[in-house]
Amino acid sequence: MAALFLGMNANAARMDMVDVSNNNGYMSTAEYVSMRNEFGVKAVTVKISEGGTYKDPYAASNIANVQAAGLYINGYHFARYATKAQAIAEADFAGRIAKAAGLPIGTVLATDVESQEANNQSKTTNDRNNAAFMNEIQKFGYRADIYTSGSWANNKMTIKGKTGWIASYPYVVSGKNWYSTNHAWQWSSTAKFRISYGGFDVSQLNSTYYTADQKSTVKPTDKDAVKANNQEANKNTSKPSTSAKWVKETKTYTLKTAVKLRTGASTSSSVITTLPAGTTVKTDRAIIQGGYRWVRQPRFNGYGYLATGPASDTLEYVKSGATHTYYTVKSGDSWWSIAQRNGLNMTALASQNGKSIYSTIYPGQRLVVR
Repeated sequence: MAALFLGMNANAARMDMVDVSNNNGYMSTAEYVSMRNEFGVKAVTVKISEGGTYKDPYAASNIANVQAAGLYINGYHFARYATKAQAIAEADFAGRIAKAAGLPIGTVLATDVESQEANNQSKTTNDRNNAAFMNEIQKFGYRADIYTSGSWANNKMTIKGKTGWIASYPYVVSGKNWYSTNHAWQWSSTAKFRISYGGFDVSQLNSTYYTADQKSTVKPTDKDAVKANNQEANKNTSKPSTSAKWVKETKTYTLKTAVKLRTGASTSSSVITTLPAGTTVKTDRAIIQGGYRWVRQPRFNGYGYLATGPASDTLEYVKSGATHTYYTVKSGDSWWSIAQRNGLNMTALASQNGKSIYSTIYPGQRLVVR
């Protein structure tokens, strides 16, 4: 399906659920409020983990910010298992990570089955592995479901009745509404929101399975939530004083503590959001103003500003991301295996080394992994 700008999309009224992951970066409460108030989103499903080692770095902040925005929350695990034992081990890993990240007990923690490992298995084997994962995840107090594509649901596994979260385009095939009996139907993987980066998977809920027994913490008329949404939508029009001069600074910072991102380079400027410790921030300009050193972060159709510390100590709050960690390629390594070992996306790993996933790597070659 082509990319959609949801503010202009006729399907927006029926769109209920969005899923987010590390691919979308840090998502603020204001961005989730905008999804809710402007586009009718009711639920968000957050990536928790992948395989047996990868923890989504934004899981905890996504869970907290989704709930603060008054939306229903659920989670999913990207499955890499090929055996029953691996499925149980991945469920144990996902359950522990979900609890540590704050995913509420009683919500859904689905298994996202679309990897090459599952594609190599028979329908019978996939059914056995998926059942093992789902049985195990319920021991942590989470409800289970399977997230997969329409073709896989029909050919690679058994999805019956009011079960399953299915991604398939189109919805109607030969006059039949194929996925109206499933918990949810994903109708786009490239949807656009006005104040957010990148494309999003969006789904129509066909049942209350992903919202059952949850209560919203913020009402749609909440003044603070609306105010936060308006601040973000105004696209940060505040400007620094004309007496100060910006200098070019293309850097990547990692926050050592939580820092407020503001609409202008002043402590009196409105707060867009609070970026948690560990957030990566890419900047394009810097300035000394009001006793602080400020940096500018390019954002969608505007900028955000944060202080890196007092002018006398410019690295009190942040550290430069200039130092890298390297990995030396060994015989038998691949982009996928190296990415998995270091908790990275395969495409991102290749890109940060100035290559593509189709580039050949050789034993002895050094790759940037951090």
